[in-house]
Amino acid sequence: MSDKKKQEFEGIVSKLGLQPMEQPVMVSNKKAKLFIGIPKERNFQEHRIALSPDSVRTLVANGHRILIEKNAGAASHMSDNDYSEAGAEICYSADEVYKADIIIKIAPPLMEEVEMMQTNQTLISPLHLPTLRKEYIQLLMKKKITCLAFEYTNDDTNRFPFVRAMSEIAGNSVILLAGEFLSNANEGRGVLLGGISGVPPAKVVILGAGMVGTYAARAALGLGAIVSVFDNNVYKLQRLQEKIGSRIFTSTIQPSILESELQSADVAIGAIHSKQGRTPVIVTEDMVSKMKSGSVLIDVSVDQGGCFETSEVTSHDKPTFKKHDVIHYCVPNIPSRVARTASYAFSNILSPILLRCGDLCGIDNLVREDAGIRNGIYLYKGKLTNEHLGNLYGIKSSNLDLLFASNL
Repeated sequence: MSDKKKQEFEGIVSKLGLQPMEQPVMVSNKKAKLFIGIPKERNFQEHRIALSPDSVRTLVANGHRILIEKNAGAASHMSDNDYSEAGAEICYSADEVYKADIIIKIAPPLMEEVEMMQTNQTLISPLHLPTLRKEYIQLLMKKKITCLAFEYTNDDTNRFPFVRAMSEIAGNSVILLAGEFLSNANEGRGVLLGGISGVPPAKVVILGAGMVGTYAARAALGLGAIVSVFDNNVYKLQRLQEKIGSRIFTSTIQPSILESELQSADVAIGAIHSKQGRTPVIVTEDMVSKMKSGSVLIDVSVDQGGCFETSEVTSHDKPTFKKHDVIHYCVPNIPSRVARTASYAFSNILSPILLRCGDLCGIDNLVREDAGIRNGIYLYKGKLTNEHLGNLYGIKSSNLDLLFASNL
């Protein structure tokens, strides 16, 4: 090209405003916009809600859409106006909420609620093994639902954050409950937990040296009770004594020693947590039958089946029953007694998980990347991935890691 023609071409390019540009790099910072539905709780006298207005505000600010059924937070003293101002949409029917992609519940959905769910949704809720039925699992499988159980979800430290938070609340609560049910007003032994000058205090036996056991022991000692703790993990027993700052009777679970301690106990607290599947039965019915008349048994493990052979699920409306003249308290959602505190605790753990889910462009990528979340999955797109549930109900289970590998 001659110099003259080159100058003419450059002049035309200049007039048209055409300039050479760098080739764009194929980089995307796009995040998934989650569509979350929170229905009002309808079972187990459940008063908690999974997300606080503050957490909703953060999620909405990150582009996520949240539907909340009318009065879902009322029992926790979180009003519809609080949620509306935070950016949530208030719905007047459960049907509308169940159209969301992700459904979050504090209690497992009832069968009629599962019927309202859509194909390929994600359900985040507890599992509650004692009340679980085969038909419930099969209906979720039919709808190809992905289910994440709060109680089996791990964090980076291989602990159970939801269980840990609720355990802290339950541990403090059970001692107050024990003191209440020991009174004559509740047909108990009429014993004051801490005793008084010249009168010995009550004796409390705790099974499990985890979070519930630790906080229960601390609360019982604070009220002046005599405390014994059993656990097969010696490290946990050592940690418990360090945390409470006091030397107390501790033992591994030896049936003869445990039976002897239970016979002299005024209160027995079951606080065994199973990492997967049902809680093992530690105390037989024969051991319970030898406990003092009017003594109190509180099974915090009942939401995973219970560690006392005589345990049966009860409710806040009728929290106790008597067997062998021992008062049994087996309510699976003790933290619901202090719903506002428990709701904030849940929300503080759940909202970062949801934000990360959005950052990773959806639940599938979150499950692939996070081993702790993966541990909480018991159904993946309609396929049962929990071996214990498969054995329990005679349903074929699949390995979640192999399911991911087969889709690569």
